Amino acid sequence: MGESKTVHSALVTYTSVISLLTLCPPFVILLWYTMVHADGSVLQTFEYLKQHGLQGLKDILPAPSPIAWKLIACFGAFEAILQLTLPGKRVEGPISPNGNIPVYKANGLQAYAVTLVTYLSLWWFGIFNPAIVYDHLGEIYSALVMGSLVFCLFLYLKGHVAPSSSDSGSSGNFIIDFYWGMELYPRIGKHFDIKVFTNCRFGMISWAVLAVTYCIKQYEMNGQVSDSMLVNTVLMLVYITKFFWWEAGYWCTMDIAHDRAGFYICWGCLVWVPSIYTSPGMYLVNHPVSLGTQLALFILVSGLLCIYINYDCDRQRQEFRRTNGKCLIWGKAPSKIVASYRTEKGETKTSLLLTSGWWGVSRHFHYVPEILAAFFWTVPALFNHFLPYFYVLFLTILLFDRAKRDDDRCASKYGKYWKMYCNKVPYRVIPGIY
Repeated sequence: MGESKTVHSALVTYTSVISLLTLCPPFVILLWYTMVHADGSVLQTFEYLKQHGLQGLKDILPAPSPIAWKLIACFGAFEAILQLTLPGKRVEGPISPNGNIPVYKANGLQAYAVTLVTYLSLWWFGIFNPAIVYDHLGEIYSALVMGSLVFCLFLYLKGHVAPSSSDSGSSGNFIIDFYWGMELYPRIGKHFDIKVFTNCRFGMISWAVLAVTYCIKQYEMNGQVSDSMLVNTVLMLVYITKFFWWEAGYWCTMDIAHDRAGFYICWGCLVWVPSIYTSPGMYLVNHPVSLGTQLALFILVSGLLCIYINYDCDRQRQEFRRTNGKCLIWGKAPSKIVASYRTEKGETKTSLLLTSGWWGVSRHFHYVPEILAAFFWTVPALFNHFLPYFYVLFLTILLFDRAKRDDDRCASKYGKYWKMYCNKVPYRVIPGIY
């Protein structure tokens, strides 16, 4: 939690935290309404609210329904069971500030595959129609908004009463603790990791399930799936597949190893990911675009290339860490800086900072292809409305802020060695610009 104080002033921190806590929940519902019932037009939604006032807002907000709660409960329970029962390789995460080493079971790819096969099989054999999910989407999002806020309150109380490890603590401020979280590695029992469930299994797999749902809904409405929807869905599924292929690497990132489990991470993954990240496909359900073979293939190949580069960036760093720098990066021995630092317990340790390959282009170059990939799976919607591109804008702001937070954290950790690294790799994200 202390990391946030090094990035922004107290006034900016409190303003942004309170703004996100109060604005994000209703925005999820307004985005759903605009995409599904207002043709994706922000102006149309604005005019409706202007005309009908507070009553219009109440009419827009769907109440969580029993079927919405059942769908969420079934999906959540299914993913929790897969997380606990599917076999997987034992993986150790990075050592925490208090010296704890989290242990994970890497079975995300299996859980992802089992979920999609099960979901499509239920549809194919007429057991369950995924269009029901789309038809009750507003109610589902309302239930997720409310249920996830309660879940975050549970995490806050758990952090006070029964923390899972010594990597837990309070700032002394309820709002900050609720937002940033109390625990770094909260678990239920010994084996059920909460952040793996919220971030990976519920959040990322629900993204894939909803992408497939939108395809099926469009097929049932029109008797076919447009090439724009196919490009959108294929790119999203390839990206999510890449994520689960690399899931053990994700457990070493800022989301898991540095950000605590609170509203920012857990509510975001339980609600923001399935609603906002899938929004381009949500728009395309009722607005199929015929791209034509050449344009569709161009967008598809461009998006696949960006996803591959994003994967290759992470692969280079993982291989560099796994071999302790004794590997080849772009056919050459990697350029590196040997950095020493002191732990909170006063121990001196060393880390290797990679300064070649993609990591010599900029310090967070992997964010560039990730943002471009999001653009390419959104651009099939064309440019009639801005709202389908909200996710691209949000992702850009999120990743640029994360790059700054990561740089501040590394500067505090490595001191003069980080200055040496920045001199060698001067650009933070976009080479030649920023």
